Amino acid sequence: MENNELLWNANIEQLKAGYIDEKEAFACLVCGTKVEKGIIYPYQSVLLEAERFMKLHLEQEHGSMFQYLIGLNKKLTGLTDHQNSLLRLFYEGKSDAEIQTELNIGSSSTIRNHRFVLKEKERQAKIFLTLMELLKEKDDHAPAFLPLHKNATMVDDRYNITKEEQEEVEKKFFLKGVNGPLVKFPKKEKQKLATLRVIIKRFEQEKTYSEKEINEVLKNVYADFVTLRRYLIEYGFLDRKDDGSEYWVKN
Repeated sequence: MENNELLWNANIEQLKAGYIDEKEAFACLVCGTKVEKGIIYPYQSVLLEAERFMKLHLEQEHGSMFQYLIGLNKKLTGLTDHQNSLLRLFYEGKSDAEIQTELNIGSSSTIRNHRFVLKEKERQAKIFLTLMELLKEKDDHAPAFLPLHKNATMVDDRYNITKEEQEEVEKKFFLKGVNGPLVKFPKKEKQKLATLRVIIKRFEQEKTYSEKEINEVLKNVYADFVTLRRYLIEYGFLDRKDDGSEYWVKN
């Protein structure tokens, strides 16, 4: 299962923890790293069992799950920029007075009203989640949509794609298979996204690439590697330093 599928298929408790308990390993929801069970992992001067080592991985590599989740695109979180700022400050333990000063909010009663609105959003979310769970038991005709990648930058109907549609695009544009060259870069945005889903798998997670290395990988995919590189960044699959000296797969 791909990393984004792990994240979107996780329940609330798993999302809070940041990892899932698989049969033989613990898997990180952020980057997909797996820590095998039954092994003792040395860390500095202590020995850690697998689950504790996974928690250490999350802390050192990704910070808190709150910070990771709230950093997702607002189309994924459903939060306005203002709500995002408030939640960050609440999480940091700031008092209403401190938040009032930092966000230049007129009065503490305004902050209390924001807290109420957020609690109302929580109640609505619980009802909606319950409805969707009940719907799964009855809706036999629901298509199997592909999960959004976690750093999706433009969440709209171009992401409305099923596994069958993805496979059709792959057959049409990768005639020699998904590890072969791209016949042409499609014009339709949904098809572009489908091809980028394939291409990003040629890069390693947690590895830093130079621009030359990125280009070498993409040249094996398609002659116009510059266009591919631009769209991989535009769609949130790749990230880079401002000077273009380093590139990496976004987690």
